[in-house]
Amino acid sequence: MTETATRDFTTIGVIGLGTMGAGIAEVFARNGRRVIGVEVNDGAVERGRQHLEHSTGRAVKRGKMAEDEQAELLGRITLTTRMEDLADADLVVEAVVESLEVKKSIFRTLDSVVRPDAVLATNTSSLSVTEISTANARPGRVVGVHFFNPAPVQDLVEIIRTVVTEPDVLADVQRLLVGMGKNPVVCGDKAGFIANTLLFGYLNHAVAMYEAKYASREDIDAAMRFGCGYPMGPLALLDLIGLDTAYEILDTMYKQGRDRLHAPAPILKQYVTAGLLGRKSGRGFYTYEAPDSPVVVPDVHTPSEADKPQLRHDIRLVGVVGTGTMAAGIVEVFARAGHDVLFTGRSQDKVDGVVAAISRSMDKQVQRGRATEEEKTAVLGRMRGTTSLDDLADVDLVVEAIAEDLAVKTTLFENLDEICRGGRGGAGAILATTTSSLPIIAMAKVTNRPQDVVGMHFFNPASVMKLVEVVSTVATDEDVTETVLALCERIGKVPVRCGDRAGFIVNALLFPYLNDAVKMLEAHYATADDIDTAMKQGCALPMGPFELLDVVGNDVSLAIQRELYLEFREPGFAPAPLLEHLVTAGYLGRKTGRGFRDYSSR
Repeated sequence: MTETATRDFTTIGVIGLGTMGAGIAEVFARNGRRVIGVEVNDGAVERGRQHLEHSTGRAVKRGKMAEDEQAELLGRITLTTRMEDLADADLVVEAVVESLEVKKSIFRTLDSVVRPDAVLATNTSSLSVTEISTANARPGRVVGVHFFNPAPVQDLVEIIRTVVTEPDVLADVQRLLVGMGKNPVVCGDKAGFIANTLLFGYLNHAVAMYEAKYASREDIDAAMRFGCGYPMGPLALLDLIGLDTAYEILDTMYKQGRDRLHAPAPILKQYVTAGLLGRKSGRGFYTYEAPDSPVVVPDVHTPSEADKPQLRHDIRLVGVVGTGTMAAGIVEVFARAGHDVLFTGRSQDKVDGVVAAISRSMDKQVQRGRATEEEKTAVLGRMRGTTSLDDLADVDLVVEAIAEDLAVKTTLFENLDEICRGGRGGAGAILATTTSSLPIIAMAKVTNRPQDVVGMHFFNPASVMKLVEVVSTVATDEDVTETVLALCERIGKVPVRCGDRAGFIVNALLFPYLNDAVKMLEAHYATADDIDTAMKQGCALPMGPFELLDVVGNDVSLAIQRELYLEFREPGFAPAPLLEHLVTAGYLGRKTGRGFRDYSSR
């Protein structure tokens, strides 16, 4: 009979009973395993006991565990300061401080304590599992088991295989975790594993964006929350993780992979050196009311009420050029906010299509109780369609929402410049583009009023998504930018301001992360399913990278990634060859029935 068939994990050792170690001990005890928890001294044992009692006590208070279940669970856990007490353990999980020497010392000691068939695991989040395993006489029985915090709540566990990890060890640990209701993903031994490699590259890029004063901390965070549906903005998340922890993880990743995008942004080291570690110290990128408090308080960088954007131009009649999904959504947004809207299309059929689309959208809102028939009638009454650009002569603001083709857009702006009302000091019409990737200054320069040209990047669907990136060029008048920011707030949107460079905020942070995920898949480091699971469950993202790429369209994603590479000339931004190949093959995602996954039979 094979070892795989007979290995049974009934007694689990956990070394280190801090927040993570205690959580891991609780997970095993919840699932009926006998747990032996080891700490360095009696004081640490007592702190570990308190962690366990507080965690299970919270579950009792929330009605997720009965008091007798809590007592039974705690009764399965034995706490000790003696490593020798692990002699009967079938599996030992190390969860001590992130120090290679400390961990290796533990694995050396375990050689003379546990049985030869016992499996040894490390919960490291960034150190080399291979290097840790070399401290043991049988490195083949060593595996990485990276739980996420809090371990009793988070279902994701990264299982890290080394080049010498025995296949049956990997299979048995995977089977154990699945049986306990966890979702294990398997990956190779590389600093950061799946979740941290992809997450911290993105976080580091956000820090660099803030350091360059491209956008404020509030705008960077709001952009990712409202533009991508992320639960937290990157800078707020770094404050939660701890800037010192983030620096160490990035530094380890950089030293191992030599990827410049993982080299910690200089300002990160400055914050750490100054003791500004995030929430735990009471100050990081934001300031908190006390150490360990989640409550943000105003500081010198917080925008004051006096800085709140005001309407410096009178915006009553809004023009929209285009009849596609985005244009129709923008028309609906302005009309629902009480603005009269004049929109133009190339044919009457296209114009009628916009009215029909908005009528259907309003019917859905009425059905869901979010609008009344009277409001629907009022919205449709504020809209007027035309096939003539010349009818836009009296608009106060015109929003262009046509195809992402620079030649077509610049021709349109030449026409709008001639048609729309001119004049300085708020007298002229504002000309806005919804482009997501093209240089706005290229459209502004063909007009005689570059100071009145601005970006208004709505997100799709415009009627639902809250975010609008308000993009200023080097020529945009501050009054124009301020007016558009104020207007976005008035129509119920969340505006963020940034400069005219490829990707603005959201795409500049999102697409390099997606590209990194493709490179990870391309290297056979992990499967697409495991990478998606890691990012959804480990980082609480609404979609995994490959799900998102297939929804966005691989051709669209490739075009954006190429723009970012051309703009920044950053080698790490070069589109992954696999993405190029999928697009060449016509595997564009959901719209073609095949992308990173096959949708033809679904």
